[in-house]
Amino acid sequence: MNTTPNLPAYRHQRFYQGPVRAVIFDWAGTLVDFGSFAPTQVLIDAFAGFGISVSMAEARVPMGLAKWDHIQQLGLQAGVAQRWQERYGKPMADADVDALYAAFLPLQIERVAQYSGLIPGTLTVLAQLRERGIRIGSCSGYPRVVMNPLLVHAASQGLTVEHAVATDDLQAGGRPGPWMALANVIELGIGDVRACVKVDDTVPGIAEGLAAGMWTVGLSLSGNETGLTFAELEALPLSEQAKRRDAAAAKLAHAGAHYVIDSIAGLPAIIAAIELRMAHGDQP
Repeated sequence: MNTTPNLPAYRHQRFYQGPVRAVIFDWAGTLVDFGSFAPTQVLIDAFAGFGISVSMAEARVPMGLAKWDHIQQLGLQAGVAQRWQERYGKPMADADVDALYAAFLPLQIERVAQYSGLIPGTLTVLAQLRERGIRIGSCSGYPRVVMNPLLVHAASQGLTVEHAVATDDLQAGGRPGPWMALANVIELGIGDVRACVKVDDTVPGIAEGLAAGMWTVGLSLSGNETGLTFAELEALPLSEQAKRRDAAAAKLAHAGAHYVIDSIAGLPAIIAAIELRMAHGDQP
């Protein structure tokens, strides 16, 4: 007697040659918050509450990680570690990270909406993806208590996604591991990770997409690597914009991004390029 259950017939394809099925977006610096200031400025303020000065450049180095991990890595940077040692007479310990995180979190919840205006082109691009039947997922280094008010604020501006994973939603953890991206694959019912594209402005976010087996697209100007508001960027001479674009793009490409573009506004052309490559047998 055949006792094999009637399961869906998912047959592994050696080469995936279909269309893009889903795009998994980061949030700050990708969909909202041009320049990614909500996480960085609040971290600076949290450290200031402990008598430790942190520069914006220092705060940006661990961007993309879960915020507890971000604080820990920030405290391990040579300059910050030295200032902590001088003030407290000992290296920063996990208990100190806990205390900083406890101070950071209510500030982040209070201010996330303040910084999270839509990045130009976001609504247009998402509408174009939906017209093509491409599913919209997302994930973030924000914990759930920050993600929830961010989702409400984004919706008030017309931005909604089908699924959003916060960094503390999963027992396995967050970036640079693949778990948040893969949680989107499961929730959206995508049968092949090679049909997915991860879009992010940070090195850990690119690593996340690569670990999940996805195509990855880095954002050079709208996110953490350039770290300017839209107005500040527009005010720069074109030569300086190009210099900053090149530096950010080089870092994201070195991290393994398959493509690097300025912002989400350039994504539709990249989706078309990825689909053309897959049609010819290329894989992420």
